Amino acid sequence: MSQIDIADDFSALPRHHQATHSEKLIITASSLGTVFEWYDFYLYGLLTSIIAAKFLTGLNPTTSFIMALLVFAAGFIVRPFGALVFGKIGDTFGRRYTFIITLLVMGLSTFLVGCLPTYETVGVAAPIMLVVLRMFQGLALGGEYGGAATYVAEHAPDNKRGLYTSWIQITATAGLAMALLIVITVRSPVTGVGEDAFKAWGWRVPYLLSGVFLCVGLWLRLKLHESPVFQKMKTEGTASKAPLTEAFGEWKNLKIVLIAFFGAIMGQAVVWYTGQLYAMYFLEKMLKVDGIQANTLTIIALVMATPFFLFFGWLSDKVGRKPIILGGAALAAATMFPVFHALTEAANPALAHAQANAPVKVTAYAGECSSQFDPVGANKFDSTSCDIVKNALAKAAVNYENVAAPAGTIASVTIGGTTIVAPDPAKVSGDERKKAISAFTAHVVGAPEVKAAPASAGKPAVEAKPAVVGELAKVGYPAKADPAQMNKPLVVALLFYLVLLVTMVYGPIAAMLVELFPSRIRYSSMSLPYHIGNGWLGGLLPAIGFAMVAANGDIYHGFWYPVVVAAATVVIGLIVLPETYKRSIDN
Repeated sequence: MSQIDIADDFSALPRHHQATHSEKLIITASSLGTVFEWYDFYLYGLLTSIIAAKFLTGLNPTTSFIMALLVFAAGFIVRPFGALVFGKIGDTFGRRYTFIITLLVMGLSTFLVGCLPTYETVGVAAPIMLVVLRMFQGLALGGEYGGAATYVAEHAPDNKRGLYTSWIQITATAGLAMALLIVITVRSPVTGVGEDAFKAWGWRVPYLLSGVFLCVGLWLRLKLHESPVFQKMKTEGTASKAPLTEAFGEWKNLKIVLIAFFGAIMGQAVVWYTGQLYAMYFLEKMLKVDGIQANTLTIIALVMATPFFLFFGWLSDKVGRKPIILGGAALAAATMFPVFHALTEAANPALAHAQANAPVKVTAYAGECSSQFDPVGANKFDSTSCDIVKNALAKAAVNYENVAAPAGTIASVTIGGTTIVAPDPAKVSGDERKKAISAFTAHVVGAPEVKAAPASAGKPAVEAKPAVVGELAKVGYPAKADPAQMNKPLVVALLFYLVLLVTMVYGPIAAMLVELFPSRIRYSSMSLPYHIGNGWLGGLLPAIGFAMVAANGDIYHGFWYPVVVAAATVVIGLIVLPETYKRSIDN
């Protein structure tokens, strides 16, 4: 089949019409290719622990995991640069060719991750190659979204632009769900791989599958023709010669870029990443739900909520983009805290009960307390009594309240009615300090049973030690969430609500961004603010949220970040964001 030689003459179609066969193919090829790109991008995030074990084994475990998260973040950080590079190409040479290139770059980068040698084989070259491929993934995704959204919108009838582009909005959620489903399937013993084999070599399978998805995506996209709006610009000679300069160097357009960012994009970004990624992290890390179960419950919620991307895209064609986007951000700001408190009670009722009936309090002089967030893994958090207390609680992901004390006070932790004083680092050092900290941690958190082992090959004999039940366990703090006590329907309902908010802010936003900017610089103008918002404000949200929790001790403290940003977007958007749904985008 040629490049839609079978296509309708789009210039001859009325601007309000039923979707044609060619338009359906355009939506399918654009959306499916973008699904594959999101699948590739989020696959790394789901396998962070395994990636750390395979590519960063030269580091201690804590630093290894943190560095793995930073490698994941590298893909988000470079997304705006991809928006600049591919935005310029798209506005200069065409939409179709650009997002064929982005799909090719993303697919090959992901496939090659599955082929990489590990640290054990080639040493430090392994993580270097991984970072390079991850950056190529981010660059490709930075160019993909603006191209796909612009391409679909410029083919859409005027009265269905929100509905048509909402298919592009589904792709991020669909790609995440697809990655989750494939990882769970390959990881399951039912497939013949199982957990041990998956950690050894099976983790490569989801990456290698991206080669198949790349072929399918390219086959579909090579059938497409150029956007009629861009063709018209080329024919008339009105295409921009310097799209980046026009988009960001002239105040007339830069003002619209800033309005779009502060009045819509930044709120959309934090709602998206809180509702889909941070919620899953919160379930697993804070509420101690088994990883596979957390993933499974998230998939169910994603599948249930996904059709609402189309619903809100359709609705925005009827009532406008602005009320739906700002309405979703306002609901998120107003309900995020109660929703996550309810999620705690539904997913881990024993933890919720312990928090209510045996609250944990840390009494310490604030001047000797560090943030407990160490991106390079150099701080052992043992130089002050406050750090010793908070480090023990942070490792156990325990919610606590801070109580101020005067300078010179030795920090202590109160669990229910029991107070445990931390070791004073000024009075013990070396091995004695390690033993004191170990004993304190065991008293608070507990310690596993140590089995006796004879001396061998230069290793000293290990003396048997019984398991120690920590004070947290004594008052009801669970080590893991109990699946039998979990209210799974309520967990899914709460996750569904969070994703529903995502569909409200995300479903109509592609159409709004397309409508805000002139066609000659549309690709560049919409791509950069979108990827700064979603790549930096949104993509770094889990790390920022974790840092806030680590510094404060309250497991809900990280939600202040998305709540404040979403609320700010509502206020700014109500004042300066224009309504766009009746605009023509042909000029």
